[in-house]
Amino acid sequence: MGIRAVLCGYYGQGNGGDEALLASLLQMLPAQVTPIVLSGNPAQTRDRYQVEAVDRKSLVAVLQALRKSQVFIWGGGSLMQDATSALSPVYYAGLMTLAQKMGLTTIAWAQGIGPLQRSLTQGMARQTFAGCNAISVRDHGSAAMLAEWGLPFTLAPDPVWALESLPVEGLWDLPAPRVAVNLRSHPQLTPARLESLTQALIAFQKATQTCLLLVPFQAAQDLAIAEAIQSQLPSVSHLLRLEDPQQLKGVFRGVEMTIAMRFHGLIMAAAEGCRCFALSYDPKVSNLMQALELPGWALADIPTDPNTISQIWLQLYANGEALSTDQIQFQVDRALIHREVLRKAIRA
Repeated sequence: MGIRAVLCGYYGQGNGGDEALLASLLQMLPAQVTPIVLSGNPAQTRDRYQVEAVDRKSLVAVLQALRKSQVFIWGGGSLMQDATSALSPVYYAGLMTLAQKMGLTTIAWAQGIGPLQRSLTQGMARQTFAGCNAISVRDHGSAAMLAEWGLPFTLAPDPVWALESLPVEGLWDLPAPRVAVNLRSHPQLTPARLESLTQALIAFQKATQTCLLLVPFQAAQDLAIAEAIQSQLPSVSHLLRLEDPQQLKGVFRGVEMTIAMRFHGLIMAAAEGCRCFALSYDPKVSNLMQALELPGWALADIPTDPNTISQIWLQLYANGEALSTDQIQFQVDRALIHREVLRKAIRA
């Protein structure tokens, strides 16, 4: 039967970024490993990736999966953080601790650690990471935290850099040039700021005659905003709802420029050779902006005047540069280090 590995992350929850992490992990798993995915929608996960999947909330199903497996993998992303919910880190740490107590090889893979605002969560995270056989992280902030805790780790860019993209049917039939837009709901994206951005997009589209593609990554947080913006755009636009993360990445192949809040939206766009403008709602996005020298603003710093915003977008559209082929290849090659972490830990 080879080796069975339980993959644990924010999977099957309709979030394109987390689905992209799962797809990247499945792409990088050693051939002898059979995955069992803990999912919020096991039927969809089974159907999409042709893998065994069980309900992440069913303790019985999760225990059965752990009992018949030799490896447990936290599969990428910001799992150990208490910004969105205090319960989230308890769930992930609980499962990792259980796997460790059951004697499984445990891997914290491609993690973005934090924000950890509570001392209790910090202590829990430190203890859980300390019990792992291997740790890889995707940003310098997470690396600094592990170094402070005296824990060994491997640092490499987010695995989604290396995810193979797939073409999107009908994309090339839409008028060119195309510009992608991705916004998500957030307390700092106030109605006033959203209105400024929408008016700026209207002015930008009038000036460029571009086809605007609205690309929600998670329907629950992105779709209503995308629909509200689209209803006000003066010229041709298209709302793209894609479930397959490889196609989601493939969208950016056919796009000149991307304006995005989502961390993985920016990574996918940059990886496909697209000019990017970031709107940061989270330290992970700000860190990415710094690492790739992407233009953009934190949400709190968005100018109030839509004309100022659209002028800056027009400058990027006219004169901005995407990452070079060499820069992209460097990120992809480094992201594949996460594959080596899996190989070494599972072989050992």
